[in-house]
This record gives sequence, C-alpha cells and structure tokens, in this order.
Amino acid sequence: MENKKQKQTILVLAIVLVAVVALILGVYFANRSELVEGDKTITLTVITDETTTVYEVSTDAVYLGAALKPGGLVAGEESQYGLYVKTVDGITADDTQMQWWCLTKGGAEVYTGVDETPIKDGDTFEFTLTTGY
Repeated sequence: MENKKQKQTILVLAIVLVAVVALILGVYFANRSELVEGDKTITLTVITDETTTVYEVSTDAVYLGAALKPGGLVAGEESQYGLYVKTVDGITADDTQMQWWCLTKGGAEVYTGVDETPIKDGDTFEFTLTTGY
C-alpha cells in the first residue's frame, strides 16, 4: 500500500514540475523581444545631476551595445557577460562614490546588458548616473 502511495506522490510531483517548466517557458517566449534587422533610429538620453543630453542614433545594429560603442557613447570593461558600462557620453561613474549607470527603456529598468539588449526602430533608452548600490 505504501509503495502505491509513493508512486502517486512521485507522479504528482512530476506533473507539477512539468507544469512549472511549461509556465516558465511560456512567460519567457511571450516576453522576449524579436530581433529586428536593418536600419533603425533610437533615442538615448543621458541623465546626470547636472545635465540631460538627448542623442538620436541611426544604426543597423541588432543590439544596443553595437549601436552605441562605435560612436563612443558608451565604454567600459568587457567581460564574459558583455560590456560593463562605466562611461557614458564621456562621464565615468566613480566607484569611490558608489556611482553606476542605470539603463532604462522608456523609463522601465532593463535587466540585460547592453550587448544583450535588442533594439528596434523608435526605441528610447536612458542612462542615468546613479549613486548608491
């Protein structure tokens, strides 16, 4: 009798696991951005305590980093995860003051690095110099 109960428990756990994986995959595929080839124009706003500067960038790049690096708008340290942005528009974040560049898209925080953030025509991005970790 106990063996049958163990099998039922294992079966229920397996069904729950499959359902959770299906849900995660569904959310991932529903929210991922399609890659857009060809010419596009994006807007980049650079925000510090003192200034706000807006750039219009024309590019055929698929990812944000590839659109911004050639013009020198961003620089930083390359790692296995892509570019860690330390400098935007010639302004370098000061680690001693716990400064960092916060990337947002249309005001919503972006959770991918610039080398993994897809772009499409008309996108608006903001880099805000932020103090405090």
